[in-house]
Amino acid sequence: MHPISEFKSKSGLKRIFSAFFYSLDGLKCAWRQEHAFRQELVLLAAGSAGAMILPLSSLERLALIAPLVLVLMVELVNSAIESVVDRVSLERHPLSKNAKDLGSAAVLLAMTLALVTWGVVLTRHYH
Repeated sequence: MHPISEFKSKSGLKRIFSAFFYSLDGLKCAWRQEHAFRQELVLLAAGSAGAMILPLSSLERLALIAPLVLVLMVELVNSAIESVVDRVSLERHPLSKNAKDLGSAAVLLAMTLALVTWGVVLTRHYH
């Protein structure tokens, strides 16, 4: 049998409430410590406002907002990877660089998806 972390969550409603508050703690941490997260949150707010103002269908609005939310999600995972790498060691190491670069590449792909989605929807709608 594998050892179980003492931090592993329990089951039931208490787990759901705990997970919710842990998630809020994660969002607060990202807001306080991650410049990219704050910038991307501003982008999400502006993009969402723009999507709601433009004369688009509900599906088109969703298509514009969803990839912006995805950017934030991937940024959170990237920040988590960076935190774990830094927790293990602050020394420069090729594997640490790989982990951080791969996380950064994931953010870049999410941003590219958002940009392409906006381009396709707006071109299709205003062409």
